[in-house]
Amino acid sequence: MARRCDICGKGTTTGHNVPRKGQPKKQGGAGQHIGVRTLRKFKANIVSVKTVLDGTRLTVKVCTSCLKANKVAKV
Repeated sequence: MARRCDICGKGTTTGHNVPRKGQPKKQGGAGQHIGVRTLRKFKANIVSVKTVLDGTRLTVKVCTSCLKANKVAKV
């Protein structure tokens, strides 16, 4: 089951965890040490919503940004 919005297609993307140790020089420290980057996932905020599309009542998976923008009407 894909974690993807049925309206805009927003889904899971990948990125990195970047550990930063030490105080920055700008704040009076000796400088930051950037550690080894490890992979992480950014998951879309998906909710199941009951709506009416083309006269039929359906349950669709929608991201909350589409829901907030009124691209889908809740029933």
